[in-house]
Amino acid sequence: MQQRGDTTIQDIADHARVSKSTVSRVLNKSSSVNEDKRTAVLKAMQTLGFEPNLAARSLAGGRSMTLGVLTQNIGSPFYDALAQGVIRGLAGTGYSPLFVDGQWQQSTETESIRTLIGRRVDGLLLIGGDVPVDQLNKLRERLPTIVVARELVGWENHCIHVDNVQAGYVATKHLISHGHERIALLRGIKEHPDATQRFEGYVKALKEAGIDFDSDLIYQGDFSGQSGVMAVNSLISRGVHFTAIFAANDMVAFGARLALSRHGLRVPEDISLVGFDDQAEAAFATPPLTTMKQPAVEMGEAAAQAMVKLIHNEQYELACSPVELQIRESVARLR
Repeated sequence: MQQRGDTTIQDIADHARVSKSTVSRVLNKSSSVNEDKRTAVLKAMQTLGFEPNLAARSLAGGRSMTLGVLTQNIGSPFYDALAQGVIRGLAGTGYSPLFVDGQWQQSTETESIRTLIGRRVDGLLLIGGDVPVDQLNKLRERLPTIVVARELVGWENHCIHVDNVQAGYVATKHLISHGHERIALLRGIKEHPDATQRFEGYVKALKEAGIDFDSDLIYQGDFSGQSGVMAVNSLISRGVHFTAIFAANDMVAFGARLALSRHGLRVPEDISLVGFDDQAEAAFATPPLTTMKQPAVEMGEAAAQAMVKLIHNEQYELACSPVELQIRESVARLR
């Protein structure tokens, strides 16, 4: 196991007067090393010009020191925030993330997971996605796996998510509290759990308020800004009367806001608007967007930290993350 200058782990061990296993634990940043021995090893590495690298740590500790991270849409503000959280959670642990993109396609997700396993990652963080639970159960038997932003029965403490039903309920109830009954719902990807559960919350709030459900107010789209534009164009071209919009996410809300403007409709004077996620741009939109804040960075960070502990058989705890209504200026009382 040669390093720069042909210095080996054995050379470090001899110079520091410790065992090779102690040197390996220092390389892997294990907390079980005596501080005096750690100092001696680090000093020996500096004296001998030894620069540990990923391959060395892999051979020394039997690990690749990488975590496979499956996301769904690299470049999406929500998934970018989750990824930033993962990076933050791994800081100082010695582990590096290896990202792949599922592109909202189950077949692509499966192939991407296979690629990560082929890279001999030490664990998998699966963000969202639609891989069947039975496949995930088999995967978890093979290597440490944690699912992010998706609720799975039987995966308690192995998944971190938000209560999308409650979030959808709160968002819709906020609009109802301002006198709105004709609330258009711009749904996300068909059959996607987030979209389905937020729809459940929407229906629950309407029913509780005694408001009849109207399927004409539902637009089946996806999570893109263009979907928001198309949704508003569709509602208006079909002559559907609405006074408020609950959008699938902030990107859809931004698209809807643009389309409303093109049709001469003002937010919130003519149409009230609520988004989901509370991405950074939401607070600086015109007007600032009322939205459901999803703690994406915190979820990614917590999942990454839990994964490192899971790999090392240490105790950790994952729980449902809260979603909070961020009240801004895009909602007004119905005149």
